[in-house]
Amino acid sequence: MSVPRPLPVTDRDSAAYWTGGANGQLLIERCNGCAYLIHPPTGFCPVCESRDTAPHAVSGRASIISCTVNHKQWMPDLPVPYVLALVALDEQADVLLATNIVDCAPETVFIGMKVQVRFEQNEDLWVPLFAPVESGK
Repeated sequence: MSVPRPLPVTDRDSAAYWTGGANGQLLIERCNGCAYLIHPPTGFCPVCESRDTAPHAVSGRASIISCTVNHKQWMPDLPVPYVLALVALDEQADVLLATNIVDCAPETVFIGMKVQVRFEQNEDLWVPLFAPVESGK
């Protein structure tokens, strides 16, 4: 079930990020010269200044570095409360994604929690959301 949410306008650089979920992949731009992951995608590597970049599938595993529980219903039909979070990818800790934490009670979410991506299709986009990793995985 998709939640009503404002959707981004995509462009050549961001389209892979918002559509990779169709194939179950979290696609993050990566420099082909130095392998640095770049988010948001810009078509430019800030480390080696190369413009040779392309979408790259990452594991989708991350850790929550910041979160808040929102109780305000900003849009009709938006279920509350919900968790807004910044997560850092396991592959590169300075790749931060703003997201919702789903499939758990908001009061159980904490900084440092290990999470895994899942996707919510909304129109022709697949919104990356994160859910707690079950222990032992």
